[in-house]
Amino acid sequence: MEYIIVQAGGKGTRLQYLTKNKPKALVPVENLPMLFHLFQKYPDKRFIIIADYHKEVLHEYLAAFAKVKYRIVDAQGTGTCAGVRQAVSLIPEGQAFMLIWSDLILPDSFMLPDEYGADNGSANNYIGISKTFPCRWSYCDGLFTEERSSEHGVAGFFLFSDKSILTDVPESGELVRWMQQKSFRFKEISLAGTKEFGLLEEYQKLAREKCRPFNRITFEGDYLIKEPVDDQGEKLATKEQAWYEKAVRNKVDIIPKIYEKSPLKMERISGKNIYEYQLSYKEKAEILEKLVAALRHLHQSDSIEADAFSMREAYFNKTMDRLSRIEDLVPFAREREIVINGKKCKNVYFLKRKLEKMLQRLSCDRFSFIHGDCTFSNLMLRDNGEPVLIDPRGYFGYTDFYGDVRYDWAKLYYSIVGNYDRFNLKQFKLEIGENGVFLEIQSNGWEDMEDEFFRLTRAEPEEIRLIHAVIWLSLTTYAWQDYDSICGAFYNGLYYLEDLW
Repeated sequence: MEYIIVQAGGKGTRLQYLTKNKPKALVPVENLPMLFHLFQKYPDKRFIIIADYHKEVLHEYLAAFAKVKYRIVDAQGTGTCAGVRQAVSLIPEGQAFMLIWSDLILPDSFMLPDEYGADNGSANNYIGISKTFPCRWSYCDGLFTEERSSEHGVAGFFLFSDKSILTDVPESGELVRWMQQKSFRFKEISLAGTKEFGLLEEYQKLAREKCRPFNRITFEGDYLIKEPVDDQGEKLATKEQAWYEKAVRNKVDIIPKIYEKSPLKMERISGKNIYEYQLSYKEKAEILEKLVAALRHLHQSDSIEADAFSMREAYFNKTMDRLSRIEDLVPFAREREIVINGKKCKNVYFLKRKLEKMLQRLSCDRFSFIHGDCTFSNLMLRDNGEPVLIDPRGYFGYTDFYGDVRYDWAKLYYSIVGNYDRFNLKQFKLEIGENGVFLEIQSNGWEDMEDEFFRLTRAEPEEIRLIHAVIWLSLTTYAWQDYDSICGAFYNGLYYLEDLW
């Protein structure tokens, strides 16, 4: 079997706000769009994807991020029959294929029948039976019944031996009802362990996941073990391990105790991330003073001569490289001005040389030992109120360990004023209208610390605000797993940048 048809049409209305700006196939589950779970499971197959609602988003998103062979069919008609005939026409005669609904996530343990291997042979037609979640239709003893069932539920998964069985499928209507009327008969295959996310209630049962899932965290008593889960995670893990080694040599004491390197085994901190606490103004001021002192201690532990090429890479090149991937994806990205939260904001795509000159004015003689990603998500408080630095980035531009101290301050500002941590947990609302956008991010509750932040850090406000805006713009494709996060990061960057042009 070489071909997979994915029914990704439909408005996904049962997912409510999650499909306001995108098709349901792109709703992220466990830090990956639902459709990409299928890509990940069958990376060598040829995908034919049926699209209608927000089909332009699907086209541009896949063009930017899909790494599989695929074709998109713009569905004619309505219902689950829509687009099927068009999709089937792209499959050669005599080829077996899969037809699956886009909101199904198959378990790692799921295996295709042997007859659907490299040699199609005399394959049968199969229907997937849910076993673990309820479906509106059931299939039992060779008969379809419009009766809610889990034990015999029709999950939206089919294996066909040849496309001839679907040549007369109507352009509109319900595919399962049509199969019932045609008296289709299938062999059954269990989909036990498969997850279906057609309902908001099922989606909301998921744990809140942060963007960019490079690592797997497990706990063993008082220890935390951190392991990379992909190639990017491997690279970052190597840098993180090296950063902790250097921090220990530099006698930096605001980090967890490290016990083993590969995988990283460290102290399990008894405490929480800073954004998880409900604090008074006085408590926040005291914590901020400790945080600034801790970071200053880190910065003063070591330094080297600054590298102008790393400055350009970290602030300008990386940002523009990431933005170049989404210019066709984000609504209004081709417009010179975008109305964001009621404010007209100039578009960075038309002013990139001006931004380049602004960033060139960030002169720097010395690079200090920096954390590189000191947001509240990477800063914890022990139960006694002492801060702990975790998850260091370990590089700045082309330079390992060392970088511009303003980058650390801007990342802290990113949480205090930008509320990045809530955004990272997808606790935001994004409405994309005909004439502009509205973005509302849930607050960390630290905005009232802005003046205190500048007093303690003694950083130049305009410089920090410029770097802060650039960090938001750079987040776009770093948070590629969620379309709304890509768009929201872009708009937020423009919003903060507007006051600095």
